Amino acid sequence: MHVDVTELEAHRTVLTGHCYRMLGSAADAEDAVQETMVRAWRSLDRFEGRASVRTWLYRIATNVCLDLLSDASRRARPMEEGAAGSVDQPLEARERTHWLEPIDDARAIPAEGNPFERAVLRQSIRLAFVAALQKLAPRQRAALLLSEVVGWSAAEIADCLGTTVAAVNSALQRARSTLGNGVALDSGGGALSEEQSALVDRYVDAFQRYEIDTLVALLREDATLSMPPYTLWLRGPESIRAWLLGPGAHCRGSRLVPVRACGSPAFAQYRRGEARRTYDAWALIVLELSGPHITGWNSFLDTEKLFPLFRLPPRLSDEFCDPGGSIAHMEE
Repeated sequence: MHVDVTELEAHRTVLTGHCYRMLGSAADAEDAVQETMVRAWRSLDRFEGRASVRTWLYRIATNVCLDLLSDASRRARPMEEGAAGSVDQPLEARERTHWLEPIDDARAIPAEGNPFERAVLRQSIRLAFVAALQKLAPRQRAALLLSEVVGWSAAEIADCLGTTVAAVNSALQRARSTLGNGVALDSGGGALSEEQSALVDRYVDAFQRYEIDTLVALLREDATLSMPPYTLWLRGPESIRAWLLGPGAHCRGSRLVPVRACGSPAFAQYRRGEARRTYDAWALIVLELSGPHITGWNSFLDTEKLFPLFRLPPRLSDEFCDPGGSIAHMEE
């Protein structure tokens, strides 16, 4: 059966999403997919067409990820590393490879296709879901994703992992028990409700004006603020308010550029530069929402690594000063 490079590349987006769920890192997922394409190209002469090209590529990608993972390898969020901290707590950083990273929706979700499938793909790259997956041993993680997201049968998963159907069913049972209700996926992962869209608009307006009381009023009582690579995380509006007025006050005057990350509202945050003629990359913010409130404010500070993956420049020109400015004013 003849397969060319164009047909292989047509599956890059879904494979990137799959590798991201496995690895918890957008950069690592890109590398894994590239390795998948290399392995696929080298073995084209052995592809007999008994399964679809997509199924064949999923098999290769899954095994590439398993080669990269050890039983101890998992990326975490600060909230899983210890108790909530306080504003006066010293900042301690961990290596970027320790933390779960966000991914650009456009890299993980096809622009077109079955709406139900796209909704499941979007839900399954949300931070909470990918963080939960990291609790699983790699082969359990693979089995669960191939079952719940890709939609394979236990027999297909067993064939991919080189094991038995009984072993796959056992792995799925253990994985679902470990994750509990957090594993459920449905077709509800689409656009924000009208109420949530208004909530996000209020967040952007309040942040750019740095109206702290308005900002914290948007937070649920148990809302969290995290700032990887720092281990410190905060819980509750009052703690977050104290941070924004204290150590976080240098964010006053920032500008937010909307992006889509992890199936959630997200923004590139640019902070006013020292020369006050530019705005410099500061954070990739991913919001988690529940009903009319923000439940998670995740500020990923590794902009040197993350912004290129979102096709974002490291600096905005002063023309972007106006909160209503256009992204066209970005500097390359």
